[in-house]
Amino acid sequence: MAAKLEIERKFLVADPGIVAGLGGRQLLQGYFGAIGAFHLRIRLAAQAGQEQAWVTVKSDAPGIARQEYETEIPPALARRLLAGWPGRHKIEKTRYRLRAEQGHAGLFWEIDQFHGDHAGLWLAEIELDRADRPLDLPPWLGAEVTDDPAYRNAALAAAPAGPAAVDAELQTYIDALLK
Repeated sequence: MAAKLEIERKFLVADPGIVAGLGGRQLLQGYFGAIGAFHLRIRLAAQAGQEQAWVTVKSDAPGIARQEYETEIPPALARRLLAGWPGRHKIEKTRYRLRAEQGHAGLFWEIDQFHGDHAGLWLAEIELDRADRPLDLPPWLGAEVTDDPAYRNAALAAAPAGPAAVDAELQTYIDALLK
C-alpha cells in the first residue's frame, strides 16, 4: 500500500464557541513508538454508540506535508491495546467537523477539544489538496502552529522514542499496511 501524502495546516482555536450545537466524536489515541521515521498510533473513535478503530504510521517530518499509512482494525483490538498502554502515551479528545467557509468547497475544519492532561487545549486543522492552496482563515482561529512540533499529537502524548511496542495481532495489520 502506498503512503498517503497528508497536507494539513494546524491552528490554535481562539473561539471554541464555534462548535456550539455540533455533535462531536470521542477519540482515544495511543502512541506506541517508532517504526523507522514514523510514529505508530492506535485510534479508537466512538460516536452515537458506534466504534471504529485504526492503526496509523505517520512520518515525523517537519512541515505541512507528511506521509501516512492507515488501515482499520477491530475496535476490540484497539480497546485491548489502549487499555494496557500507559496514560502518558495517550490523548483523549472530542473532534468536531465544520465545513470550511464559502470558496473552499470540499474542505472541512477538524476542531479538537483535548481532555485529561491537555484540558483547555483546542486545535483546528484542515487537510489541503496541495501545499500552496490559498486559504481564507476564519476569525475564530488563533495562531498557526503547523510548524511547531510541540502541538503534534505524538508530542502531546509523549510518544516513546524507541521502537514501537507491537503485539503479534497488531503486527499482522502493520505488515499488511506497509506492503
